[in-house]
Amino acid sequence: MPPQDQSVAPAAAAPAQPPYRDPAAPLDIRVADLLSRMTRREKVGQLNQRMYGWNAYRRTPAGDFELTEALSAETERFAGLGALYGLMRADAWSGVGHGDGPGAEDSADLADLVQRHVLERSRLGIPALFVEEVPHGHMALDGTVLPVNLAVGATWDPDRYERAAAHAAAELRARGGHVALVSALDIARDPRWGRTEECFAEDPYLAARLTEALVRGMQGGPGDHFAPDRAPVVLKHFAGQGATVGGRNSAESELGLRELHEIHLPAARAGVRAGAAAVMAAYNEVDGMPCSGNRALLTGLLREQWGFDGLVMADGLAVDRLARVTGDKVSAGALALDAGVDLSLWDEGFTRLEEAVERGLVDEAALDTAVARVLRLKFRLGLFENPYTRRAPVPVDTGRAHSTDLARACVTLLRNPADTLPVGPSVRRIAVLGPHAAGTGHHLGDYTAPQRPGTGTSVLDALRRLAPPGTDVRHAEGAALTGADRSGIPDAIAEAAAADLAVLVLGGSSARTPDTEFDANGAARTVVSEMTCGEGVDLAGLRLGAAQEALMDAVVATGTPTAVVLMQGRPHVLPEAPAAALLTAWYPGPWGGEAVAEVLLGLAEPLGRLPVSVPRSVAQLPVHYNHKDTEYGGYVDESAEPAYSFGHGLSYTTFDLGAPRVSGRTVEVDVTNTGDRHGRSVVQVYLRRLVTRSWPRTLELCAFEGVGLAPGERRTVRLAFDAPAGTDTVELRVARSAREALDVAPVVVDLREVRA
Repeated sequence: MPPQDQSVAPAAAAPAQPPYRDPAAPLDIRVADLLSRMTRREKVGQLNQRMYGWNAYRRTPAGDFELTEALSAETERFAGLGALYGLMRADAWSGVGHGDGPGAEDSADLADLVQRHVLERSRLGIPALFVEEVPHGHMALDGTVLPVNLAVGATWDPDRYERAAAHAAAELRARGGHVALVSALDIARDPRWGRTEECFAEDPYLAARLTEALVRGMQGGPGDHFAPDRAPVVLKHFAGQGATVGGRNSAESELGLRELHEIHLPAARAGVRAGAAAVMAAYNEVDGMPCSGNRALLTGLLREQWGFDGLVMADGLAVDRLARVTGDKVSAGALALDAGVDLSLWDEGFTRLEEAVERGLVDEAALDTAVARVLRLKFRLGLFENPYTRRAPVPVDTGRAHSTDLARACVTLLRNPADTLPVGPSVRRIAVLGPHAAGTGHHLGDYTAPQRPGTGTSVLDALRRLAPPGTDVRHAEGAALTGADRSGIPDAIAEAAAADLAVLVLGGSSARTPDTEFDANGAARTVVSEMTCGEGVDLAGLRLGAAQEALMDAVVATGTPTAVVLMQGRPHVLPEAPAAALLTAWYPGPWGGEAVAEVLLGLAEPLGRLPVSVPRSVAQLPVHYNHKDTEYGGYVDESAEPAYSFGHGLSYTTFDLGAPRVSGRTVEVDVTNTGDRHGRSVVQVYLRRLVTRSWPRTLELCAFEGVGLAPGERRTVRLAFDAPAGTDTVELRVARSAREALDVAPVVVDLREVRA
């Protein structure tokens, strides 16, 4: 009998891994493979972020998190979840606070709990995107709060902002978030708009440079994949939202194409070129069609002309608003999808895209294209390989350092009569007055999570800690932020009269409180608190409260040297008080009080420059510097010039700018510190078009650079300037503000020779 074969039969081959599961496969292959396996229901689910994230969980009596029935219903509806908005959001609108919301110690646990739930209910194992508000730091409990965008604009320092943005991204990812929603594209053309604080500037060039810095900082360098400590950015809002009529939120924008392209699109163009992962379509209309349904804007311009291949997200409930022109929400969703929207926010219209395809309202190819973009972003984040949070500690002190650093750079000295500042050695008693003097809660801006007790430093506390030994620092509030109650003014007058210096800290507030009523998209509807700025808080007038103005008049009238500090989210109109020094810190964040005190005492220089023009009165509006170059005159009853122009800002030292020298597209200028203190000057290059194919603007910023110099130091600054298309000859003017640029001798440049 022949011997039996003793060899072991080969084991059955393991099932082949689908291409979309192969991390080494090209992104396009992974996306196409996964898309081919999805049902229409699953595809539609990827385009929706219907839930408010804070409705996805609750705290248990034991202090842990449990997921809600609402989340289960949402994941069941689409066999998964495309994206979830605001899982970590905390504020008066969401109702989330320190007692029930996720903090620094357990946000990642909550994010992983939700992600595990999503993956278990997704047939193909598709993870969810966690989309978070990061307007000036992550809007979450224990998140670092940075100065608002308008304050960032006042720094004129993209590199400084890039470092802070990188930290914000690291915090977001360490907490379990993936995608950052950041305002960057709105241009501040009307300070009555409550969201002015979210704008970088009234100028497109300055806004564009800061938008580039934001994208570089948060996303990192170019590449197909994001590092674990970097986050894709959704740039808000595309486009023209800063030009709404009357400064009213979400109103129509009466924009011609040239105004749109010259003022409101350069920041978006810069962000796209820097590699921004996504943009958010704005609420306003452009040429009769809201942005979320505007195919000419989202597809014709953004994708076909600019080559943008990222994600387009609609603003909250913006898709459903399109039913006003389509007749119902199903067709509204179809219109938005066809226009170029890939991801909705809280809308019903996108949840019914399956019906829209079946009814022939939109092609399935449009559905597939949008889904592919969402999937591509998830692959770029590495979520299929690592769906759970990478636990990387981000030092709290680092966040505070970045916030304080930005705050120091945004403090802007507008007026300094008789060298009131910095505080001299003869000042032995300081009266710190006003509603902003002793707290930090109104220094933070809109979209800020509740702060733990003790977070931040007030101007009063910082002055007491930093003033020279033996200095007596007194305090009286004097007046409330809003209202006309003047009962506290006599106490403030007494303190001011007995002091060597009065520091008067005034301003507005964007602090949300539980008694504020909100719209479904989170905008303030009925303001019943001290909120005087923020989304939904548009003003017809720009003056401070009557009691604040009365307090300022009374304190200045004592004859005591006075420094007025403004904490604000928009430029306010102030009564003339030429005897008082004037600074603005905008909303400088929790540690802004420390930065202000350092500047007052001369421990730090005032580095800021105005990112917007400050009007004399509301009746002047608009007062932006870069208006069309027409020979219209002023008003009969007052000047048409702003109180302080774009780019203005004083220093504690003096600078001399030499004559500019132009070679090609480079301007050289010698800058000399002619004073006796170290300081920073911001060299600003403006152009004025002479021979051009369309009517020009009076001035346009085309380059800038900050330079720090020791006393007596001279340095040559070289700046590359942008040569505008459609223009043959320009004047270049090098100055320290837009107003000064009108008076300096220009250099005429023939751009035809430069291009040759």
